[in-house]
Amino acid sequence: MLSRSRTLATDKLAFFFHKPIKVDPSQSLFPPLQALFSTRIVGEKPVLVRDFIRSALYDPEHGYFSQRSGSVGVLESSIKFNQIAGRKAYMKHLDKIYKQSDISWFTPVELFKPWYAHGIAEAIMRTANLSVPLKIYEIGGGSGTCAKGIMDYIMLNAPERVYNNMTYVSVEISPSLAQIQKETVGQVRSHSSKFRVACRDAAERGGWGHGEQQPCWVIMLEVLDNLPHDLIYSENQVSPWMEVWVEKQSDRETLSELYKPLEDPLITRCIEIMEWEKDHTQSSGKLRSIWSKVFPRPRRCWLPTGCMKLLEVLHEKLPKMSLIASDFSFLPDVKIPGERAPLVSTKKDGQSKDYSSYLEAKGDADIFFPTDFLLLERIDHYCSGWLKMLKDKSSKQGKKRRTIILDSSSFMEEFGLPTKTRTKDGYNPLLDDFKNTKFYLSVPTHNTQ
Repeated sequence: MLSRSRTLATDKLAFFFHKPIKVDPSQSLFPPLQALFSTRIVGEKPVLVRDFIRSALYDPEHGYFSQRSGSVGVLESSIKFNQIAGRKAYMKHLDKIYKQSDISWFTPVELFKPWYAHGIAEAIMRTANLSVPLKIYEIGGGSGTCAKGIMDYIMLNAPERVYNNMTYVSVEISPSLAQIQKETVGQVRSHSSKFRVACRDAAERGGWGHGEQQPCWVIMLEVLDNLPHDLIYSENQVSPWMEVWVEKQSDRETLSELYKPLEDPLITRCIEIMEWEKDHTQSSGKLRSIWSKVFPRPRRCWLPTGCMKLLEVLHEKLPKMSLIASDFSFLPDVKIPGERAPLVSTKKDGQSKDYSSYLEAKGDADIFFPTDFLLLERIDHYCSGWLKMLKDKSSKQGKKRRTIILDSSSFMEEFGLPTKTRTKDGYNPLLDDFKNTKFYLSVPTHNTQ
């Protein structure tokens, strides 16, 4: 089963320890998009798509996460899976929960609490250097369920000194969610002195101060999918990429796309990484040229520039960090065109509605993207400095990171307690229902000789 809502290999594990233009719609399968829209987000000047998405999601007054503190669901109590008959009964129970709460989505860490967070804690415990104080940063901590679950696990299973000396920092952009996190973690009195919330944007360098030079862990669960993305456009298979901007039309109520030559350095670097392993031989170039003349087809491609900016900052400020990220690897039923295109969805009165254009997001819709985990791995290596070194073929430098990509079921079977989320007939939603989600683990290594 593919999870389209927010309910969201063992043998490798050993290794881990300059002039704007507009395209004529008549000559394009993907004509310039237009949508009626409140002018609150886009001002008099055009903005890059990533800035539009950031405002639609995070604007303090009009953004989706600012308007809807209840967009992240909190279960009053853990689901008792061993009392549920099977899949049909579980889906019925889940539907009842959603209708009662009128919540937009529940995260996997919430649905499977405390077991999901305990699996992450176990992965940290097996890999962390416990001779130094354990420091954990969580980006976008939601309701605080993950933080509480991890701290609970360490309190009960780690040596006493590890728990007593640990610190857990949640970097949360939403003030309302920051308050919820404090309340959730504060349910266990001893956690409070070890936990704090930094209410800011994790991608802004200034908020990190001098950073952290000691080993630490960074957790990002369902964060990558909500990071701002850029959009690039090409008239056909061989035409150069162009940046996509969003501008208001003369009626001041309609937004449309504007295409400009590549200038933005973040977009340029992301394209370079994306195309790193593509074959640029002369023969393949000729083949693409012939194909584009016979079957000309415009291209649209979404770039995880928000992810790249965040990883650049994290590697700079936390050079010895280890990373655990989990997110969607694929999203079904996407109506929006382009490679790695997002779902733009809103929920009212218990009913979900998907938009066919990202320009229709008015602060009332979630915008979430699939994660290309192989591209994420390349971005991670690039931001750590290793991929740049490879440009010099004479370099003898080794990888600075050890990385592994695991299906969520493989991760939980290795680090979690899957028997705790199994129903009476053997059906296990944690292992069976999240086929389109993966975990990415990345740790530093001294193998640079």
